[in-house]
Amino acid sequence: MRRFESFSSPGEKNSMQYAFRFVGLPRVAFHFLIITFCRYLPLLEIKNMFYRFFLGMKVGKNVSVGLMAMFDVFFPQLIYIGDNTIIGYNVTVLTHEFLVREYRKGPVEIGSGVLIGSNTTILPGVRIGDGAVVGAGSLVNRDIPPGALAAGVPARVRRREAYAGHPKAGEESKP
Repeated sequence: MRRFESFSSPGEKNSMQYAFRFVGLPRVAFHFLIITFCRYLPLLEIKNMFYRFFLGMKVGKNVSVGLMAMFDVFFPQLIYIGDNTIIGYNVTVLTHEFLVREYRKGPVEIGSGVLIGSNTTILPGVRIGDGAVVGAGSLVNRDIPPGALAAGVPARVRRREAYAGHPKAGEESKP
């Protein structure tokens, strides 16, 4: 179930026409510059520092964000990424969406030990549980339970026990 707030368009135009009433142009431009710089930055720790310090994102320890990943330019502070998670090449994470008569915003929570495949789009208000795997090219428009493998457009749970490259909680890895 997606968790988001809906707001009516303040006038007769579609809601995107009023975008800079919701978040000021200077702030959006600053977010855009930081996100664009980080899309090309191969240094993971510095990239994570930029996300935390300049965008207000909650980024856990040992998070790896692939090149060209695109985070929401309006509300990046609504993004949470847990420890030891990998976000693949060209992933898009949105915390807002403009519709004709309304706009929506909601947090995106990505758990610990999650693997998100390249070219995946994550919509506002979803939660991806710890240890989940999201296949490349997926559209995540609903919650993904912990430890599940989800893929497709829209993403559907394909398997309940995927384990994104780490053992289950309480188990030791086998050589």
